[in-house]
Amino acid sequence: MAHINEKAVARIREICASYASENTPLMMILSDIQNEFGYIPLEVQEIVSEEIGVSVADIYGVVTFYSFFSLEPKGKYIIGVCLGTACYVKGAGPVLDKFSEILGIKPGETTADGLFTLDALRCIGACGIAPAVTINGKVYPKVKVSDVPGIIDSYKNA
Repeated sequence: MAHINEKAVARIREICASYASENTPLMMILSDIQNEFGYIPLEVQEIVSEEIGVSVADIYGVVTFYSFFSLEPKGKYIIGVCLGTACYVKGAGPVLDKFSEILGIKPGETTADGLFTLDALRCIGACGIAPAVTINGKVYPKVKVSDVPGIIDSYKNA
C-alpha cells in the first residue's frame, strides 16, 4: 500500500465519511483502517488528515502511541508473547527468544515471506496460564521453549 491505489483511497475516504457525525472520530477511523488494510502508513495518515482536519502529526502520534496500530504491514500470523510479570517469571523471555531465533526476526519485525510477525506484549490477562502466547487471537497456555518449533510448524504447514 506504499503507493495507494484509487480503490484504497476511495475506501479510506468512505471510512472517514462514515464517522462524520462523531465529535472525535480519529480512533474509530484508524481502527477501521487498521482492520481493513493491516497497517496505517504515512500516505494513509495524510488522507485521513485531509478528510477530518486533524494534523498528520497528531495522527502519527496516535498511531505510534497505541501498540495495536502499525506503520508497517503485519504478517499473516501475528505471534504475541506475553511478557507481563506472571508470564515473564514463568519463562516467557526464553520462549520469545526461541520464536525470534527460529523465525530469524526480532520482536516488532515480520519475516521476509510475510508469514509471521513477532510481538512482545504487555500483560494479556492470562496470568493463570503463564507463559501465554497468542497467534491471531488464539491463546496458547503454559508454553515451553520446546513447544515453539511445533507451534511454528503448525502454521507453516496450514
